[in-house]
Amino acid sequence: MDRPRGAAEPTASRRAMLKGAVGLAMALGTLRLAGDRSFLPARLAGEDGAAGLPDIQFDIASYIGAARTFNDGGGDVLAQLPPVHTVFTTATLNRTPTVADQQMLSDALASIEAAYPFAADGILTLVSYGLPYFSRLPGSMVTSFMPRLGADHSRFALEEAVAGPTDVSPANPGIKKATFNVPVRIERSDLLLTFRSDNADHIHDVLSWLGGSNRLRGAKVRSPALFDDLARVTSSRAQFAQIGLPRKVANTAGLRYASEINPNSPMWMGFLDQQVNGSGPAAICTFAGNHSARLTTARPGDYFDNGSIQHLSHVIEDLAQFYEQATYDGGGEPYIQRVQYVFRSNPIPSVGHGNQLAYGGGPAYLDNVYQGTGDAEANAMGHNTFNNERRMGHLCALQRSSRAEDGTAMHVRMDGPGFDSLDVPGGSSVPKLHFTIFVPTAEFFRAMRVNQASLDLAEKHGVAAKDNGVERFITATRRQNFLAPPRRHRSFPLVEMTAS
Repeated sequence: MDRPRGAAEPTASRRAMLKGAVGLAMALGTLRLAGDRSFLPARLAGEDGAAGLPDIQFDIASYIGAARTFNDGGGDVLAQLPPVHTVFTTATLNRTPTVADQQMLSDALASIEAAYPFAADGILTLVSYGLPYFSRLPGSMVTSFMPRLGADHSRFALEEAVAGPTDVSPANPGIKKATFNVPVRIERSDLLLTFRSDNADHIHDVLSWLGGSNRLRGAKVRSPALFDDLARVTSSRAQFAQIGLPRKVANTAGLRYASEINPNSPMWMGFLDQQVNGSGPAAICTFAGNHSARLTTARPGDYFDNGSIQHLSHVIEDLAQFYEQATYDGGGEPYIQRVQYVFRSNPIPSVGHGNQLAYGGGPAYLDNVYQGTGDAEANAMGHNTFNNERRMGHLCALQRSSRAEDGTAMHVRMDGPGFDSLDVPGGSSVPKLHFTIFVPTAEFFRAMRVNQASLDLAEKHGVAAKDNGVERFITATRRQNFLAPPRRHRSFPLVEMTAS
């Protein structure tokens, strides 16, 4: 049974943060807003994680409780809900780290994990590095250790992110968004720290400690020197994911479409997005791969074998358009349309309730069914689709290239809702999607994003822009690719090689 949060207010305040780490406080407003409206979930017992912490940093399935079955009228769906709160903190380095810096960061991460268990009710910490970090190291050393594409040894697994085909960008002169017409920026951060917990106060405490509070979980613990002169925070973004939490935040903010957001959904667009069959096993997303697929030259035992690419993007969601004036006579965007934008039209997962204007208009819990790589084109051609209309869903388009030959998903998503003013014209807080995903190579994500947009199929089969998935409702304003090294090398990787 779920219980009220009831957690003590953190003693450390924003004033405790050092001037150089003031950016750590960027996420605290959203963290507190969502934290005050969330509850501490009682998670089902999962696998025993006592054997040790995972070398694959993002392999947290055994530490957040077992998956459970959800059903609100759309059929049984097996899903594993993530930690409720996540903060992504990006930073640039002021200099090249030394071996002493490497030990300092390693000790800091160990202190966090000594204070809080590596679990959903404790805190889970992940560390990743961008191309600017690796450019600080000797080039010959980086190229010696960096995995290369199995299909093209002249390219590396880590390449920089590029604008997606429906991003606002000089690369896409024909793309314009109805409301948030903000150009995408390719960020240049050295470091990405990800903190996850069911308890917002735990994340607040860790951020305060990193910022100089010298207190960690109520005890005197000297803060690390990470943000003294070595690193400078460039952004800190808070994400929340819990059943009903987006609806609660929308009600608090007075969003006019709040009543249309399904109260059973953990996501802004009204559907469950954490289906077990929608993500692959962590190993398939690593450079070394698994029995289903391996996309790089990495082998078990290599320096970066259990590493992966972490793509991070910041997305504004145009929910006023997504929930636009749905009416019984077919105007606007009723549930029967929205479910096709997100999933598919062949077959339509649900036609919703008779009243498409209340409680989301239909079930939030729908299975993420894989119907093969040709599913998107069949939908674009109107083959056996709802009302024989030519329409593509977000998920069926994504699945053009997101799976191995045996059907295993080759990604682990870790995205969720946000609510803040970052990159919003006028500076108001609006719904966000803080999107991050772990994939085997940067090229794999680039191709998957192109297929998700499916502009080729839309042009080939005459699919109207309004019927092409969720593309017109989202604006990505920031993107960057990072390398998430194995846990054993998560503290400034390769720096130890420069000591000799």
